Amino acid sequence: MSLKINILSFLFTTLFFVGIPVFIEAQVTLDANGPGSTYELINSKLAPGYTAVETPDQCASHPSFGRHIAEVFDATLNKYVFEFYIHVPTTFPVGTTTADNDRCQNFDRQRVEIKTYEPSPANLKGTVGETVNYKWKFRLPTGFQPSPNFTHIHQVKAVGGDEGDPLFTLTVRAGTPNILQLLYVKDSATSATELSSINLANIAGVWVEATEVVQVGANGTFSMEIKRVDDGTNLLSYSTSSIETIRPSNTFIRPKWGIYRSLNSPTYLRDDSIRIASISIQEGVLPVTLTNFSAQIINKKTLIKWNVENEINFSDYEIEQSSNGVDFVKLAVVKPSNQSAYSYEYENTNHQKQYFRLKLIDNNGKFSYSNIVVINANSTSAITVYPNPAKDFITVNTNEIHPNSYFIISNVDGKGMNKISAKNSATTISTVKFSNGLYYIKLIENNQTISTNQFIISR
Repeated sequence: MSLKINILSFLFTTLFFVGIPVFIEAQVTLDANGPGSTYELINSKLAPGYTAVETPDQCASHPSFGRHIAEVFDATLNKYVFEFYIHVPTTFPVGTTTADNDRCQNFDRQRVEIKTYEPSPANLKGTVGETVNYKWKFRLPTGFQPSPNFTHIHQVKAVGGDEGDPLFTLTVRAGTPNILQLLYVKDSATSATELSSINLANIAGVWVEATEVVQVGANGTFSMEIKRVDDGTNLLSYSTSSIETIRPSNTFIRPKWGIYRSLNSPTYLRDDSIRIASISIQEGVLPVTLTNFSAQIINKKTLIKWNVENEINFSDYEIEQSSNGVDFVKLAVVKPSNQSAYSYEYENTNHQKQYFRLKLIDNNGKFSYSNIVVINANSTSAITVYPNPAKDFITVNTNEIHPNSYFIISNVDGKGMNKISAKNSATTISTVKFSNGLYYIKLIENNQTISTNQFIISR
């Protein structure tokens, strides 16, 4: 997961972001942003200045393949995601020159994982008294082949003292049928306990979202929920209000993601992969979740709108404005009123580029910021759509687009419907398969949203 601040430009159009939670306490997000410098991106988020990846190519065993984590475009999510690759070793027994071994350190297992660890910032380490929320999306390919020993895809590990076994693990295990297990190990003297499990067929080939919440302590709490991304179906749900989530000798807990599997049953293995997206690590409570933030110019007036969930112990929404995207001043303060939708409108005589963001402040004075959005009355990259309302097609007019630009069409829930190459001047797009309703169309250049408009299908 890099969630970069995208600068969005438009003329008389709506600018928005959907489904990005904003939390008052410390939060780090990691998302793919396009091919190249993948390890560097991961390191910059999970362990700045250090190495947060553990891959076979960290020794000379697999130079022909190269890096084992890539950023690929996923058609279902309509975004770049991380793809982790692991290969069946070329020979057994495995040695230092065998591909893929475990970093030339272990030869009965192999791994391609990312992690936080000792050099990571403090807000990525769960310590006693903290509540840590891990959230991510993943997709195992159809036919993913687990080992009967272990094939871990996520772990919460302890550091210091008794740290040999992970505390919580999502592991895929061969059987009749193959299953995904949620395991817990209290300490190194205790065997693993299965907390929950599901048939692997329920998740193979589809994107799912995992949410894991750990209250760190000798008598802590733990919950894990896995849902399908496309329809929200709950596939796995487990929670407990009394469990040891850090051992007495440990100093902190940390997460890992990827593929970590045993080589003790080689006939079960195949070259495999996993896709992971939208990793979020956040500490503290959730006083508010910002689900939508937009700015729009209509008849010389600027309308700023936002939607929220979980508005608890919350003080103020401050609207901030900037002329350069760096130096912001307070424009207005809106008090919370237990609503899900808020708006602020004012007379706008400034026709230059303007940047807006929300400052979200809780009752204790802690705060966080939304993404930045920008309006620009002089933008040459605006898009217009006609006919609107439309039936079987739309024509999208653009100005001065760059090569390899494309459009993304999404519904009101923010789910991508189509990706279409953009042409200079005009692009005609079939809407025959679209249901009646409101849609958004975004112009994407260099993986950044340049302009947004909306249209209606009505038959």
